[in-house]
Amino acid sequence: MKTVTLYTDGACSGNPGPGGWGAILMFGEHKKELSGGEKSTTNNRMELTAVIRGLEALKEPCVVELYSDSKYVIDALQKGWAKGWRARGWVKADKKPALNPDLWERLLELCATHTVNLHWVKGHADNPNNNRCDELAVGEWRKLK
Repeated sequence: MKTVTLYTDGACSGNPGPGGWGAILMFGEHKKELSGGEKSTTNNRMELTAVIRGLEALKEPCVVELYSDSKYVIDALQKGWAKGWRARGWVKADKKPALNPDLWERLLELCATHTVNLHWVKGHADNPNNNRCDELAVGEWRKLK
């Protein structure tokens, strides 16, 4: 399988409010930037959408090195929370409904197709690819204001 690097970020102006997402896919010398937005959304939905769109852009199963500054995304996947929510009918351990089940369902499907290795990076720090994803995401929500 090919190994692809995926950086993602989501952003929102207000929460909820206009939001944007950005993703960068890298394979060898190839680099592709993706972005989009929604008029009324949340930061967490944009974080999830960025990962989903990045994974959906892959044309075959790959090993994916995913870099995100979203603890929501990384922890829910790494610690198995999202799978637990799904197993309980999108209910969290505290009996409250899990948010964004539509996006989590799609992301879990994609994680079953690809081998996804998770890496948390500090946001707004010295990682140029993470910073570029933030620029893409912010640029998208600004178009919607």
